[in-house]
Amino acid sequence: MAAEAAAPSTPEPPESDAVLARRAQILATEHWGLLAARGTTQSEVLTRITIFLTLVSAGLVTIGLLGQATDFSDWFPAAALSILAFLGIVGLLTQIRVLNVAEDDMMFVTAMNRLRGAYVDLDPKVEEYFLEATTDDMLGMQVTYSPMVRRTDANVMGGSSAFLIVIVNACVLGLFVGGLVTLTGLSVGWAIAAGILSGLLVILASGMSVYRAYLEVWRRYGPRRTMHELPAHLQPRARRRR
Repeated sequence: MAAEAAAPSTPEPPESDAVLARRAQILATEHWGLLAARGTTQSEVLTRITIFLTLVSAGLVTIGLLGQATDFSDWFPAAALSILAFLGIVGLLTQIRVLNVAEDDMMFVTAMNRLRGAYVDLDPKVEEYFLEATTDDMLGMQVTYSPMVRRTDANVMGGSSAFLIVIVNACVLGLFVGGLVTLTGLSVGWAIAAGILSGLLVILASGMSVYRAYLEVWRRYGPRRTMHELPAHLQPRARRRR
């Protein structure tokens, strides 16, 4: 028996202004909630960074004063290494928190991009007035972070708070390892080399860990809207001349 022809689908009736207004109000409430949560999170992590940097400064000053008081002998090595170990532990905890906040901030930006896409669905004419992206993919997130200037990965990483904390932690660990090497009786040159090597390893390991986590997020996340190419003012000049 031949299959019956499918009945033509009837177009859905347009939604009323009341439904659209209620939907816009819900989206706006969520948008403000994300903004408030993002501001609170950023304020908390900046306070944490300030406390850590203050501890590092105070710890190094304390080591210097102890060195002058003990003439860098007796119990000074044990005290200096204890202070550096404490700073290293606090620095590791601070770094974990800063990286978590960076992931949260990426989520906040992506979520707000998604909401802008919903605003465009409600009223397509408003899209031309948005400077930040309306897509919740990786490219849209990058545009929202820098809507006017195209920044390289090195520029973004070098200006981040996470990279600052990684550098400080690398220096603290380098001083700690160098102090341990000195206690073994090796020369200062070996201590400096060991400290530099350990610091570089911290930077490399932290960078690789963050990059893998970043790629894993976008591998698992399915965006609702995607941006196929950068806006014209953010594209490389050679490409714009074509």
